[in-house]
Amino acid sequence: MGDSEDSAGPFPVATSKRFKEPQFQRYRVNVMVSNGSGCSGAAVVKEELPTMANLIGRIEYASEMGALITNFTMIKPGALHRANGGYLVLDVRQVLSEPLAWDTLKRCLRTGEISIYSPGERLSLVSTVSLEPDPVPLSVRVVLIGERLHYYLLSALDPDFLQLFKLEADFDDHLRLEESGAVEGYAQLIARLARRAGTRPLDQPAVESVMRESMRLTGDAGRLTLNFSRLSDLLREAEFWAESGGSAHIGPQHIERAVAEKERRAGRVRELGLETIQQGTVMIDTDGARIGQINAMSVLQIGDYSFGKPSRLTARTRPGTGKLVDIERETELGGPIHSKGC
Repeated sequence: MGDSEDSAGPFPVATSKRFKEPQFQRYRVNVMVSNGSGCSGAAVVKEELPTMANLIGRIEYASEMGALITNFTMIKPGALHRANGGYLVLDVRQVLSEPLAWDTLKRCLRTGEISIYSPGERLSLVSTVSLEPDPVPLSVRVVLIGERLHYYLLSALDPDFLQLFKLEADFDDHLRLEESGAVEGYAQLIARLARRAGTRPLDQPAVESVMRESMRLTGDAGRLTLNFSRLSDLLREAEFWAESGGSAHIGPQHIERAVAEKERRAGRVRELGLETIQQGTVMIDTDGARIGQINAMSVLQIGDYSFGKPSRLTARTRPGTGKLVDIERETELGGPIHSKGC
């Protein structure tokens, strides 16, 4: 009675916070998703950590008197709940690296429902009685972002992938120089990357040096790379050399110094190969002519650094029986179509 008398007033029911008392918890409202009245358009959600619990939600527990208890107010939503009716953006490599996340995502898309359960229940490791929320109808568009290799592997190894993800968008990572406004637009892109990286402005010769390095990265004199991460790293290192020299702008000498220093740091294997040639361990003949021998160049790549290594190609010939010999067929390594073609 004392509690009721203290809370008495002109509007006792509206002003009192009875919902905070344990006996009134069953009358509380658990708002899982609220986009608000000011939102316009479909929701776009990007989940950086696509674990099973972060995708479909989870049921939390509280410790009371040495026991774990829960109620409907401890049901927490997942990314699929927040993106329901809109779009969910996921990194496919992160989804595949999380236990049970890929299988859970496919099951929700295939059934059109979001069922909340724990990994312990999924693996039959927990047999205690818990809440069983009703499945929530799901209508969402899932966008997976990843490398081309991920798409090819999932297409070949997962029979459900092409049925659930029917639209493919393969973005080009190169820019053709013959396209209209490609050079001007690329110069503006370099300036935007410099502003974003917080570096000094580049003069015109420096922009041309960056474009030449971009062509070298693509391996094609008619294309420019769209790998913005490597270009940003190049600009940041050139900023260091420009600051060391007290220059107000980044010049072509700073770009070339950054490229040379990067090659020096990654060129340990290349230097070891050159030492074997200089010491005479590997002998390369560059004068005269040899029958059945030519000097060739092999391109080796370690990480994102590639370099050339001299090689020698030799060929042996002998008088035959007058017919073409298929080596793969003779060694039983060629298939029937290849053998018929020869």
